[in-house]
Amino acid sequence: MTEAPKNGTTQNFDGKDCIYYDGYWIRYYPIPKDTLANRKMLIDSLTKRTFHHTESGINTPGEKLEEAQRAFDNETHPAKKRVNGAMLAGALFNRATDIFTAIVELEEKGVKVSHHNELMRQCAECFKRALELGKQVKHYSGHEGIDELWGEPFKAFAQPLTAVFESRYRKIAATVRAIEEITRTLGRSLGGEARFKGAQPLIKAYAAAAIEQVETMRGDINFFRVWPAFVSAREALEEFDPPDAKDAPSDREKLERGKKLIRSGVNLITYLAEARVPMPKSTQEYLDECIQFRDTP
Repeated sequence: MTEAPKNGTTQNFDGKDCIYYDGYWIRYYPIPKDTLANRKMLIDSLTKRTFHHTESGINTPGEKLEEAQRAFDNETHPAKKRVNGAMLAGALFNRATDIFTAIVELEEKGVKVSHHNELMRQCAECFKRALELGKQVKHYSGHEGIDELWGEPFKAFAQPLTAVFESRYRKIAATVRAIEEITRTLGRSLGGEARFKGAQPLIKAYAAAAIEQVETMRGDINFFRVWPAFVSAREALEEFDPPDAKDAPSDREKLERGKKLIRSGVNLITYLAEARVPMPKSTQEYLDECIQFRDTP
């Protein structure tokens, strides 16, 4: 039996540089030099991505931190307080990036700021508090919060870039594993229904496109090939329309449930592929739905 490669092993496959983590070969990108300027670029990118994939209305400017804190402290209604907490977390993230931007600008002017400097301490504290409040934040779909994504800007501030990128690859591997499990379970659940036979190749094609989307960064020239393939595969699956049931009402009900199951699967795979982090709660709930569909006449 061939021994699996060690995590971090790199290899080129037909011109594609890959790195191995947790059972998967993932598209590899060189780690940038560990400078404050590069960290700032990474933090800015990760913060922007975090807000893109979370609920709207929480990208609170850093200068509104004090107002956001007062609103959170004064709110007593649980549902409203959760939203205020998410808005406060957004303000803390933006205040942290504002401070880090100022630190980088000072360094560019020749002023060295040590890790023990008050600005650095304030920056770290804002990131930490934002991370703690991240549990209040939901995915833009209303699904579970994605703590793994919310914690990435803080990791880019606090950890060596090698550790940040290793964490990224491991999250990609976990996301790919989730997409594969969703695809496999959905396919099996629909397998006993002849009307859904035509959906099987479309499901597999969308999963393959989603997996390539997960591992490809937007700045990569390959993105111009990967993204259209991902979108068109999703559209093809969304447009799948099985033959109408003309039998008993129970058959028509099963048909509608199957169509709904496909739509839900498409949405979940889309969320995973775009966020590039696992969503274990949502994934397990969907797998349970698939099994229930299969086991219900």
